[in-house]
Amino acid sequence: MGLVDDKVVLVTGAGAGIGRASALLFAAEGARAVVCADIDAAAAQQTADAIARLGVAARSIVCDVADAAQVEAMVRGCVDAFGRLDCAHNNAGVSSPPTTTTADVDERHWRRVLDVVLSGTWLCMKYELVQMVAQGGGAIVNTASTAAFTAVPGVSPYVAAKHGVLGLTRNAALEYVRAGVRVNAICPGATRTNRLINTLDGGEHALTRIAAMQPGGRISEPDEQAQAAVWLCSDRASFANGVGLPVENGATIGATVNLAEANPPR
Repeated sequence: MGLVDDKVVLVTGAGAGIGRASALLFAAEGARAVVCADIDAAAAQQTADAIARLGVAARSIVCDVADAAQVEAMVRGCVDAFGRLDCAHNNAGVSSPPTTTTADVDERHWRRVLDVVLSGTWLCMKYELVQMVAQGGGAIVNTASTAAFTAVPGVSPYVAAKHGVLGLTRNAALEYVRAGVRVNAICPGATRTNRLINTLDGGEHALTRIAAMQPGGRISEPDEQAQAAVWLCSDRASFANGVGLPVENGATIGATVNLAEANPPR
């Protein structure tokens, strides 16, 4: 028995990193079908192809989650293809390289981060919730961050957006609990993804510095984040609702590291 046997699943940001790991794990844990959405068509198709090789139905969809019409079409395409939507992992995001202090953040950068990370999560939920309520239930997991709990000097747009994702998660959890829909969030710590590496000055070297400062001396792998997301979507998490689950090996409670320490604002 898998965690999500016979479920129809949608994963955004499925082309790489945590999203790809999540989509593959949903398939490995018994999903009937996995829809892989990403702004990068080739990356989304690569993930879908990998899932198909596991013998699970898969479909790739190109979607910019900051565009309401594209998000609506994404959810509709999932339901048209597979009849329902049981689980959604809203993981799409955008890199937010450390810039400078809050007053000097470029307005275009601010808007892009908020549009993708916060408004994009809301748009996904907007259409997913309508479908899940209509069919009698479902489970949503959003990707927040440890930055939903802490301040990280130099990345105000990202911190504001991730705080918003967690607040949105909690609010929706209360609004839809009696409709049979659970809404939770994973809050990853530093994770070995290309997005993080590309964000850091020094790339892999900066990643090594961050790892050394972690309580366990390492950062997470994408699959470790995916494990939490898939479990929260599963019926085994049936009484978990409105949770912002830190997946960071104690980094937040230990207050040992944040992005600013390894990559201070310029």
